[in-house]
Amino acid sequence: MSLILPVPSDRRPRRIVQLYSGLVLYGFSSGLLVLARLGLDPWDAFHQGLARHTGLTIGTITIIISGVVLLLWIPLRQRPGIGTLSNAILIGLMIDLTINLVGYPQTLVLRCLALGAGVGLNGIATGLYIGAGMGPGPRDGLMTGLAARGRSIRVVRTAIEITVLALGWTLGGTVGIGTLIYALSIGPIAHVTIPLFTVGRTDPASPPDAHPSVS
Repeated sequence: MSLILPVPSDRRPRRIVQLYSGLVLYGFSSGLLVLARLGLDPWDAFHQGLARHTGLTIGTITIIISGVVLLLWIPLRQRPGIGTLSNAILIGLMIDLTINLVGYPQTLVLRCLALGAGVGLNGIATGLYIGAGMGPGPRDGLMTGLAARGRSIRVVRTAIEITVLALGWTLGGTVGIGTLIYALSIGPIAHVTIPLFTVGRTDPASPPDAHPSVS
């Protein structure tokens, strides 16, 4: 058995373009959420908290944690895909690039615009990357692997995200109104975008069983 999931044989050019477009857009949108300084999703709050204590950039920490999470896949017998490995590297690079190129907005209006754009684009990026069908993100695979041990995905997801959010907040990650807006918005947005962008699915009303977060 191959250690890496095979690339689906149908519509490969579209899958590849869609995968990398989604990952680039996801990293860009996550960078906007950092720049808004109004609250991050649980994993990025954790990444930011670690970054503040290590002196590394949030993008670098994102890549490192992705690698650590992938190691946890081994006892769960999860197999990564090309999308998984690309996710682990590209999103972190794009977060740092966005922060360096865009810069921090100074007014509350601009910060709110960055928050809104970040959440919306994040939801679109989630649909693009997951819909490409080339492997789950490291954190998604951890969730589904644990759920396969007899727990519901809802329980596992909630437990993981509460844990990383608490750790992020303790370490100084940004938790605020943006965290709540993200939590309430990303699911409904991804519910639309995942089936919309899923490659090869004939029934758009039945989205794949995926967690609406790629990181």
